Amino acid sequence: MAAQPIESPAESIQENEDTQRDKFLTFHIDSEEYGIEIRYVTEIIGIQKITPVPEMPLHLKGVINLRGKIIPVMDVRLRFKLEARAYDERTCVVVVNVRDSAVGLVVDRVAEVLDIPESQIEAASTLGRGKSNAFLSGIGKIGDQIKILLDVNRLLYDEDWSAIAGAHKTEVIS
Repeated sequence: MAAQPIESPAESIQENEDTQRDKFLTFHIDSEEYGIEIRYVTEIIGIQKITPVPEMPLHLKGVINLRGKIIPVMDVRLRFKLEARAYDERTCVVVVNVRDSAVGLVVDRVAEVLDIPESQIEAASTLGRGKSNAFLSGIGKIGDQIKILLDVNRLLYDEDWSAIAGAHKTEVIS
């Protein structure tokens, strides 16, 4: 039997990043479809009981206990200053890893994972920058459809990170 080449950890990480390049998890908020880079997504779960934490911004709904780990949860609909709506069986929490912290993003419904090549993405800088669109990374074009691509690193403002740091210290007793 021939010896199998051993892949170094660096090669493994590079290969994993290459397989995730140009891939976006798309989801719906209201009537729009958004996307985030798949490399930030750790899992997608159904909506579950969210424990409110005092003095958090309105779009930070509280925390969930996910297999013993406390995860702060943000309602993306409220983050975009849209009208709140009741959660239903299609509502999901997309758990992302941002700044070495897990954060849950409540979305109306998950759509699919799409390949959007860099050549099909128009940079957000060409759209103008304001506080209202500071979390956009670009606009992806798929045929005649467009997907609004979000930068998960900017989705939360600095004041949100302070609240999240406090939420990670909160204990949930169930």
